[in-house]
Amino acid sequence: MKSEILLLVGAYLLGSVPTGLLLARSMGINIRECGSGNIGATNVYRTAGKKLGIMTLVGDCFKGLIPVLIAQGLGLLPIWVAAIGLAAFLGHVYTVFLRFKGGKGVATALGVLLGTAPLAVLFGILVFAAVLYKWRYVSLASITAAACIPLLALGTCAPRETIVMAVTIAVIVILKHHENISRLRAGTESKFKA
Repeated sequence: MKSEILLLVGAYLLGSVPTGLLLARSMGINIRECGSGNIGATNVYRTAGKKLGIMTLVGDCFKGLIPVLIAQGLGLLPIWVAAIGLAAFLGHVYTVFLRFKGGKGVATALGVLLGTAPLAVLFGILVFAAVLYKWRYVSLASITAAACIPLLALGTCAPRETIVMAVTIAVIVILKHHENISRLRAGTESKFKA
């Protein structure tokens, strides 16, 4: 039990590391004062450049993947693997280092789910890519993929604990996009330009 609790706390703290903020700051940019003010990969990409945006995406993804792989490597029960993955995700969304005001969690969720439901993630990425290609809205693509992942996890026979975790993550991701949803409805959301 002790190792599980330590991993849970460690996953949250790792998830809390604000990758985009730190990378942008290394270039003299305060990402929270640029663009949407979000610390995630999309805002970093738009305001600090393609390279830093991709680095943020990869870094945030690994924050979710690493704790899950460690938990699985230690042979922990699925409920603990799911809890540790969720802790990493919550760390990013509610980071202790920024007064619990973090990112929207999409990339970190990707890492968590890549480790726990890889087949569902593969299909989820296809959904994301199709929506982004058709409408050019990262927010819409993220929301759609997040909503589909639990169903895809269910369809690919992922453990029950993973499905519950995926549903929790999907709800939080969608709620964190409430401003984007308002802009999408108003027709004022920014389109993604590769």
